[in-house]
Amino acid sequence: MQEVVVVGSVNADLVVKVDRRPAPGETVLGSDLVVHPGGKGANQAVAAARLGARTGIVGRVGDDGHGRLLRDALAADGVDLAHLATTPGPSGVALITVGPDGDNSIIVSPGANARVSPADVAAARDMIAGAAVVSFQLEVPLPAVQAAARTAAAAGGRVVLNLSPPASVPTDLLALCDPLVVNEHEAAYLLGGGEPGEPAAMARALLERGPHSVVVTLGADGVLVADASGAAAVPSPKVEAVDTTGAGDAFTAALCLRLARGDDLRAAAAYAARAGAAAVRRSGAQPSYPTPDELP
Repeated sequence: MQEVVVVGSVNADLVVKVDRRPAPGETVLGSDLVVHPGGKGANQAVAAARLGARTGIVGRVGDDGHGRLLRDALAADGVDLAHLATTPGPSGVALITVGPDGDNSIIVSPGANARVSPADVAAARDMIAGAAVVSFQLEVPLPAVQAAARTAAAAGGRVVLNLSPPASVPTDLLALCDPLVVNEHEAAYLLGGGEPGEPAAMARALLERGPHSVVVTLGADGVLVADASGAAAVPSPKVEAVDTTGAGDAFTAALCLRLARGDDLRAAAAYAARAGAAAVRRSGAQPSYPTPDELP
């Protein structure tokens, strides 16, 4: 039985570092291209497994070279691949530019991820139903996310939805979330667009949309957690950022692990903030993920 099951994307991250991002119509020179295993789903699965969670993944890769790389990377960290299917065609790819401050810009080509379906969820029903926590993102089609969330909730599992990339989701899915995990921009999107507001006010407004609890990540400023009992700020350790790629996935994975082991939301978020901070200290997504003894 798994502690954490991730239903989500598996991508190859194609990363180039730049001194500055190009303006429209402009060309800039970058570093050599580096290929890392990635995808929000695979990132979370690897990060959870590296922290010691029994972890499985439900998703798809292509039958290309990237697909083989991605399978090997997940297997190397002990992730259960029984429900990672291979589909004809390309794997998902993320095109990532990293600026001198460590911040990143990402374009995702879904590839095989676009073919994850409720049928994949049905095939993985026993794994999903047996997990303490099931984690979702929105880089795979929404019908698969909805089907898996309903399966997890019906079995008594805890549903964690990271609303990334931001998209409109039905109220019945939000009502299953415990917590809904968003950054400031994703929160603002779900609340109707515009610039992010005061984090506690956004968290209260998000709770009114139906989730049992909300986590708003604030980068170096930490995390805000909120549920029916109120809101609380959780600080993040101060570290020197090298590359923020995948740090949010490290945070969500660590949050899922600690929730699976019985922590309350604030304690789980405090542990997760340490994992997110550790991940920005090295380049890449999965290569940056810490083991327990590497947490700040």
